[in-house]
Amino acid sequence: MEILRRKDSLRNWLIRYSFFFLGLACFGLGVAISVKMQHLGLHPWDVLNIALFERFGLSIGTWTVIIGFILITISLVVSRKYVNLGTFLNALLIGPMMDFFLWLDILPAPGFTWIDYLWLLVGILIVGTGGGLYVSGGIGAGPRDGFMLSMAERTKLSVSKARIIVECFVLLLGYLLGGPVFLVTFLYTFIMSPVFQLSLKFFTRLRNELCNPLPDR
Repeated sequence: MEILRRKDSLRNWLIRYSFFFLGLACFGLGVAISVKMQHLGLHPWDVLNIALFERFGLSIGTWTVIIGFILITISLVVSRKYVNLGTFLNALLIGPMMDFFLWLDILPAPGFTWIDYLWLLVGILIVGTGGGLYVSGGIGAGPRDGFMLSMAERTKLSVSKARIIVECFVLLLGYLLGGPVFLVTFLYTFIMSPVFQLSLKFFTRLRNELCNPLPDR
């Protein structure tokens, strides 16, 4: 992804950061909806966050922040080029945003019917859209993505293989700690990834159309 250039115009900065923060808010909302339907299964990282919450307390969002900063610390040691301002903002904000939406108590409660699958699908779609939106701002990768890229670079594995290995380990750890692992856990990424790719492509094109091109120097 293209990162903000230092001499970018104020208007372009405002557009990029608007995409970034709105995307984070959508991401937090989508995860919050998914958490409400956790009996159907969750993404491996959310499985771990909920397991830590149920075993040690605090809040799900707080554990999201803690895990995010652990990953940032590792990435700084392995390859600091994948850590920037956007990485820290992502780690700091998504967890509290998710906690906020859960605290509002306006999200649907599980009814243990087929409708729960629809709500979970909505949550996954919002997460994928929010992810594409905040990444399209070009502010930087999130702590988990930065960690994946760092591990792929250090181990010489492809990013996809590094992601599979890391998420399998995270899922196993979350499961052993008592996290919710069910059918949708194994489908989550297959549903979210295409939505993320389409969203990223759409919002990147929209951002480029809205931003004023910088004059050649």
